[in-house]
Amino acid sequence: MTARPRLSIGLPVYNGEEYLAESLDALLGQTYEDFELVISDNASTDGTEDICRKYVAQDSRVRYIRLTRNIGAAPNHNYVFTQCRGELFKWASHDDLYARDLLRRCVEALDERPDVVLAHSDQAVIDGDGQVKVPYEYGLATASPHAPERFRSFLFEPGGDDFYGVMRADTLRRVRPHDSYHHADRTFVAQLVLQGPFHQVPELLYFRRDHPTRAERANPSKRSRCVNLDPRRAGPLHPTPRLLAEYVLGFVSAIRRAPLTAADRRACYRHLGEWMTSRARPGAGERVEDRAPADPDRLTVSVDALVAGREGRTGGKA
Repeated sequence: MTARPRLSIGLPVYNGEEYLAESLDALLGQTYEDFELVISDNASTDGTEDICRKYVAQDSRVRYIRLTRNIGAAPNHNYVFTQCRGELFKWASHDDLYARDLLRRCVEALDERPDVVLAHSDQAVIDGDGQVKVPYEYGLATASPHAPERFRSFLFEPGGDDFYGVMRADTLRRVRPHDSYHHADRTFVAQLVLQGPFHQVPELLYFRRDHPTRAERANPSKRSRCVNLDPRRAGPLHPTPRLLAEYVLGFVSAIRRAPLTAADRRACYRHLGEWMTSRARPGAGERVEDRAPADPDRLTVSVDALVAGREGRTGGKA
């Protein structure tokens, strides 16, 4: 086994052949190189395995694990983390794109600020061709030193893809694994928000791809999204009201388990109560992907110039 890498990237995938190679090129072309890339293939039935084995043969930093059955997206995310060795960790999506300096800038931020538990960057939504649809600014107060302020902002403000930031592995081990109820990714990040502040690198370095086959688009109902997260949710014991109740209880659990003072804990419960009863703040529940497309004439930064593997392409401006 090679020396332990500083950073581990966990990439869970199922039937990702359409965009997987682009994402792998972007990750392996990073200016920060001290990482391992662990791919956990959820028993794909398309060309995913062949693509992965090709990259394993080309780059010693890549490890490929193929599961014998589809265990669902949430258990696969949790599993790939257990297979990683780095002191820092990042989940990666098989269809997103990453600017060359993303990992370097996030690792630098974590090294400079020992109190920060997660670092990410500014981002934009791109389409299937890698063309920018919606660039957006990060408006959450997750950098605050005060846990209740971070938590309230996370509840009420739209935007943010902190789930895909670079995190301290020890912090991840202190929180509950990713669950499979409605919006379980949000309660998972809420746990991290309550563990410590985040850092947002003020550079456009992450590009989230929105396309018809993305899990959120392919599974429009709450039930179907939860079944995609874990097939065991398909049974009669998991009606939609239970999935919604588990979502709220996930926030309660995050507050209860967090290292907070009694006063901060009470403040977080108060913010959660306000969120549950009002949901009236403008923009609450807004999906960034559904915002009006950007004016192409105002896009000045080229995705193709920032992302490894896309040299020589045209378009992709942000």
